[in-house]
Amino acid sequence: MTHPGNYAVCVIGLGAMGMGAARSCLRAGLTTYGADLNPQALAALQQAGAKHASTSARDFAAELDAVLLLVVNAAQVKQILFGEQGLAPKLKPGTAVMVSSTISADDAKQIEQRLLDYGLPMLDAPVSGGAAKAEEGQMTVMAAGADATFERLQPVLDAIAGKVYRIGEAIGLGATVKIIHQLLAGVHIAAGAEAMALAARAGIPLDVMYDVVTHAAGNSWMFENRMRHVVDGDYAPKSAVDIFVKDLGLVADTAKALHFPLPLASTAFTMFTAASNAGYGKEDDSAVIKIFAGIDLPQKKEAI
Repeated sequence: MTHPGNYAVCVIGLGAMGMGAARSCLRAGLTTYGADLNPQALAALQQAGAKHASTSARDFAAELDAVLLLVVNAAQVKQILFGEQGLAPKLKPGTAVMVSSTISADDAKQIEQRLLDYGLPMLDAPVSGGAAKAEEGQMTVMAAGADATFERLQPVLDAIAGKVYRIGEAIGLGATVKIIHQLLAGVHIAAGAEAMALAARAGIPLDVMYDVVTHAAGNSWMFENRMRHVVDGDYAPKSAVDIFVKDLGLVADTAKALHFPLPLASTAFTMFTAASNAGYGKEDDSAVIKIFAGIDLPQKKEAI
């Protein structure tokens, strides 16, 4: 049995989810490293107790037992692992690579094949739960990979996850489950925004509408979480509009490959794309409500 202090993991991508995952690894007693381009994130993780935090995990690659990637997209995963200053050639053969970004099944399979060239096993392991669950070490992991890879990554999974779903052995299955999940998440946000916009047009106070829905049958986790931001007038990004442009684009690509119609997801994709084109792409994904004209939305109250 691996002793936590003798197990070294690097979390690459110290955003809302990655920082929470890294802190969870620290609390679990794992020797934790971090990598990100944001100097503030690096300093925060170092202060939290990381052994080292740097802009590149190449600096300590030989010391690692596992790598957890929580970056935005497949292009970033590939650049980090296989770019000109790629990490993969520097890792010890057998180092487990857990790819937890939301990517396509095809990209997951391509990444696995390239990792195998270096003797590096991969777990296709997207996550969900938001920044709060990441900070608590209670994320949901939907993973695919060999049993041996699950075993190698067990200390990391124990640290960051409240629930781990083993979807199967074939790489790409985890990515597909996450994409289907994102269909629901994106549609729920879009539908919640539409409902709150209609309430605003009808002159219903949005805090009242929010309270009614969150205590009634029309509620969803995404409504309760994201429409709170609308009520507060706070669009500081927890997950940005452009993330859902990307994720619902993956949903559309998956449906196209399967020749399967997705009328609701297609509408949500159009709404998020419109919000991005209107200049709200870097704001919280709840800012999709701003595409509706002729309504007054709450403004953030400034601290006194």
